[in-house]
Amino acid sequence: MIGTSSSSAPVPGASPTGVHPATDPGRAIDLDAFRAKPLSFDPFAHVIIPGFVRAEARAAIHRDFPEIELPGSFPARELSYGPAFAALLEEIQGPAMTAAFEEKFGVDLSDHPTMVTVRGRAKAQDGQIHVDSKTKIITVLIYMNPAWESAEGRLRLLRGPDSLDDAVAEVPPEEGTLLAFLNGPTAWHGHTSFVGQRRAIQLNWVRDEGVVKREQFRHALSAKVKRLNPFR
Repeated sequence: MIGTSSSSAPVPGASPTGVHPATDPGRAIDLDAFRAKPLSFDPFAHVIIPGFVRAEARAAIHRDFPEIELPGSFPARELSYGPAFAALLEEIQGPAMTAAFEEKFGVDLSDHPTMVTVRGRAKAQDGQIHVDSKTKIITVLIYMNPAWESAEGRLRLLRGPDSLDDAVAEVPPEEGTLLAFLNGPTAWHGHTSFVGQRRAIQLNWVRDEGVVKREQFRHALSAKVKRLNPFR
């Protein structure tokens, strides 16, 4: 399986993190809803959970979301944000979340670190059809945009690399919505062009710490270039 470690898959109901998947429902996040939703395998293994971020937690997270005026992905550690956003980042990288994802996707994540990047705005060139880097095992996108009314900028899960119209599912980036998928050579996705605020948190479990260091350096360098030349 693409992106899995060499160790055996966890026994259902148990976790190498030491947290039983059914013992923590989540605070800002709804892990019970995540556990209850079965995986879809068309066109690749994924799950979509509207309302994954609880309604009662969203106002504080919106208030404390980092101010990002430029397009592109920014490492979370390079940004300034308030306590509610910090608590959300801690929770989605915590042992209960990891245990739930191990059980859902059948992948041992115990030796794989997490990496978080944040987006605040989209530019016209964003959303081109792609698959994620081979160094990423699972990709999680959590959207935080109130009432997404545009027909554009909705992520599409695709059967192949040739057309955005060859989609199996479309995910509006509405507040609280989670999309998670197992990375692989056929995990094609993209969205139609959109310019404006498009808030997204991206969490990845990656192969090793070297990936985290390289990716964070790359994103940080890109962010510095954008600040020097915002029209790039």
